[in-house]
Amino acid sequence: MADEIINRVANSKLVTINLEDYYPKGPRMVFDIKDWLFEGFVLREKDFRTHVSEHDWSQYENCYVALTCSSDAIIPGWAFMLISLHLDPYAQHVVIGSLEDLETSVYQNIINNLEVSEYTDKPIIIKGCSKKPVPQNAYIMLASKLKPIAKSIMYGEACSSVPLYKNK
Repeated sequence: MADEIINRVANSKLVTINLEDYYPKGPRMVFDIKDWLFEGFVLREKDFRTHVSEHDWSQYENCYVALTCSSDAIIPGWAFMLISLHLDPYAQHVVIGSLEDLETSVYQNIINNLEVSEYTDKPIIIKGCSKKPVPQNAYIMLASKLKPIAKSIMYGEACSSVPLYKNK
């Protein structure tokens, strides 16, 4: 009566996609312009441009940068544009916002460029747990991209997945 144990998950057509596998390497940094403002609230163009021109931008080589202003100052749109143009030769990616905004933008680019034709008519599990900071929006974007081609979409692990979508 020694029945052989069969791993039905390994033998199934289930495909697991782990967004953590796509997490790009490189430091994440927040660049706060508050210290370049007069009394932390007023952007004086001449002083601001001096800070920009004298800053060592090479320290952001291969970094992912979130531009922000932690004070309640009203910042003209050109200020962040000016900084981003100086970061462009060095940084991997630049956004205005928080680190979560940065990760969402990075993953949006990854998912937009992700080739998904291999998942056509297959049951897919989007792995949920991650040790890296995969933003929640990335899961939504991936599910949306897979929906037109997938047989089904689940979330979690093969042993305990939550069904989300089934193509009729």
